Amino acid sequence: MLDTIADSDPRQREAHATIPVYGQLPFVPVRAAGCDIFTDDGRQILDLYGGHAVASLGYGHPALTRAIEKQARRLLFQSNAVAVDVRAEAAEKLVATAPESLTRAFFVNSGAEANENALRMALIATGRQKILAVSQGFHGRTAAAAAATWNSAGWYGFPAKPFDVDFIPRNDCSAAAAMFDPEVAAVIVEPIQGVAGAFDLAPEFLGTLRSASREHGALLIADEVQSGMGRSGQFFACQVHGIEPDLLTSAKSLGGGVPIGAVLASDAVASHFKPGSLGTTFGGGPLAAAASIAVIDAIRREELLGNVRAREAQIRESCVVGPVKRIQGMGLLLGLVCDRPAIEVRDALLEHDILTGTSGDPDVLRILAPLVLEASHVERLASALASIPPGALSHEYA
Repeated sequence: MLDTIADSDPRQREAHATIPVYGQLPFVPVRAAGCDIFTDDGRQILDLYGGHAVASLGYGHPALTRAIEKQARRLLFQSNAVAVDVRAEAAEKLVATAPESLTRAFFVNSGAEANENALRMALIATGRQKILAVSQGFHGRTAAAAAATWNSAGWYGFPAKPFDVDFIPRNDCSAAAAMFDPEVAAVIVEPIQGVAGAFDLAPEFLGTLRSASREHGALLIADEVQSGMGRSGQFFACQVHGIEPDLLTSAKSLGGGVPIGAVLASDAVASHFKPGSLGTTFGGGPLAAAASIAVIDAIRREELLGNVRAREAQIRESCVVGPVKRIQGMGLLLGLVCDRPAIEVRDALLEHDILTGTSGDPDVLRILAPLVLEASHVERLASALASIPPGALSHEYA
């Protein structure tokens, strides 16, 4: 039996050896280059989903692969019990990309872990007990991050949330201003709600969260796990709106495929912490740090922020065709609002060897393409969308 499984399709092997918590697509990648995935049955698939927004430089980017190889040979790992130059450089470069209010970095391993620590830091720094979050937001599956995630009760699993949470109706400025009180430690918000369908929150709403939190002595946490590291057309989406948060979280695109996350904090917040206050074994490891440096340098050197803005404009101009009725989001975190269930559009595009993603909104298809996306790739997407035959309208458009 074991020999039979070992010789079978990798999907069957995973099904026998792992806990089956993921729905998987009907292809098996064997290698990737640029924005293309090559499969075991000879297909070449244009990846516009980027491994859940991770592949910021696409696949096989020479600067990233060189940095990983060089660091692996030099110093693969060392703990935070010693200082290493590559971690220091990664922190310096990361804070240099961020809003001016953020001057300190704490490295972790993932977006959920970054949000978990940001929430903990806010509670410690303020000495308060309540968190505000925004309806439809997603912040991760760990205890604190999931507690601040909208509609997580169905999968939360823990017997109790670690703090009180109230949810602000998204884009409701009046409700937001009224929900702050002396018990609120922080409000956590995605400037662009990724899982919710690349829904870009109104600048006025984000401004209200910033002003209300300041007025009531609370902190503003910008969750830029999905929107960060250039995906918005700036390094961080809050910069597009001129918002200066007290804490900001980053992950996904930060390592270009190597797991790394970070919490960025102001000096005022950082002053509440001393040795032993926070900790992580692998966070800020040399290999991950080297990868993040390569990503940041490539974004700057190759002027990828400008490319993101150009490709966004091209998508908005050419891709409201076929089943797509309108486009929301920002940069290369876009939601294509469809006239039918997005999963049908995703599957139709996959027949054209184009990979996209669905979202928490059943009518929204997500584009999370690498920042190196080319004009010809967008032309191919537009052509494929235009070729999808008409289908039954969803209730929204009927």
